[in-house]
Amino acid sequence: MAVKNKANRFKNIVSKLRGLSARDIVQGIEGSFARFRKVIQKSRNTFYRLVILNNDTLEQVGTYRLSVMNFYVALSSLIVGFTILGICLTVFTPLKKIIPGYGGVSSERTVFELSQQVEKLEKQVREQQTYADNVRKLLMGDVQRESDIPKNTTAVVDSNINVDPSPEELQVRAGGITTNNNAGENKTLNVSNRNDRLESMFLSSPLSGQVSLGFDLIKKHYGIDIIAPKNTPIKAAADGFVISSDWTLETGNTIAIQHLNNVVSFYKHNSSLLKKVGDKVKSGEAIAIIGNTGEQTSGPHLHFELWKDGKSVNPSEYIRF
Repeated sequence: MAVKNKANRFKNIVSKLRGLSARDIVQGIEGSFARFRKVIQKSRNTFYRLVILNNDTLEQVGTYRLSVMNFYVALSSLIVGFTILGICLTVFTPLKKIIPGYGGVSSERTVFELSQQVEKLEKQVREQQTYADNVRKLLMGDVQRESDIPKNTTAVVDSNINVDPSPEELQVRAGGITTNNNAGENKTLNVSNRNDRLESMFLSSPLSGQVSLGFDLIKKHYGIDIIAPKNTPIKAAADGFVISSDWTLETGNTIAIQHLNNVVSFYKHNSSLLKKVGDKVKSGEAIAIIGNTGEQTSGPHLHFELWKDGKSVNPSEYIRF
């Protein structure tokens, strides 16, 4: 029914337009313009007064003379100004990155970079906090000194007493151990020299501390034990290549270095290892941190062994600790 009424109205309009001449159409258009001009003229010449009064005293605070045209122009200007401001903020400022679907991949990359920067700042804050805590401990005297370590050498029980080395360890001590490099290829570290006397080598002390237990073949203690404060670095006794860097149940974190003249040094019971298999190390370079790992040990100490041509030797005869 509604469709039929619309169709009838459309037919009436079409019939009226057919009955009009060109002159009538022109006159109708001119009449429309005349009415529009009349409205504009009226809006310009009709003024209103806006009076602002104090609600308590009814005192006149301000008065403004307005017209319809002025109000329309001012309102339109405000709308256009806010529209231009919004477009500028969206196009030329980072606000566009928070608009869904507008920032694209660049906004996601920016968020990722910002998250990385936040993580970096958090890490720096943690490091600064650790540094401040250490400085506070130094100022308060809350640090472990060498004098704080018990002088009773029997306090450190070494798991290497009366323990026979495994076949793999014997192979390492004898030299010529085969390791895998990063490319997956086998590499044999067999270092030899014509001047193969151990006395000809310059060996440095891996750790400065108190010797708690010495070398004893009868008790099958193939090295010496040195006690020192925790977090003390363990250093390489001489130049060489790392041929073993692993953890075992008996000796904990253990690292072995192949030197010249078929000399192998072992560093056992470390809290952490700083080198991996295949690394080349220099004499005096830090390779581990003193610890207390492995079975039947108490207190941070280092078990240091020195082997020549597959035979254990007394490190104290060649190194001053």
